[in-house]
Amino acid sequence: MNAVDLAREVGKAIQADERYLKYQQARVANDNDEELQNLIGEFNMKRMQLNQEMSKTEKDNDKVSELNQDVRALYGKIMTNERMAAYNDAKVEMDRLLDQINTVITACANGDDPETCEAEHHCSGSCSTCGGCH
Repeated sequence: MNAVDLAREVGKAIQADERYLKYQQARVANDNDEELQNLIGEFNMKRMQLNQEMSKTEKDNDKVSELNQDVRALYGKIMTNERMAAYNDAKVEMDRLLDQINTVITACANGDDPETCEAEHHCSGSCSTCGGCH
């Protein structure tokens, strides 16, 4: 079996993992939540209006302020939605799994022993590239 075939096996294992299943269930629940989808649509429209207003050479500062407040309020409603919270939690767990897998693969590609390399957490100080603190 070659490396690509083994990667396909890893893909099957990922799709059988409870974190993947939970993530997919949460995604479907979000997609089927009409109220949440309406909030997301409204948020995107307000954000687009805010961006348009901000890009004008002569901005209406009152309108910018009002749109900014609307965007923040909608974002707050979206993020406090029970299904969105469950989705975000599931996504964090899924991202951690993928980060661990990637760390092992990268370590092996860099010459580490496949039998002993571990998906250790090394903090770079940047949370944007992090799978989460352990």
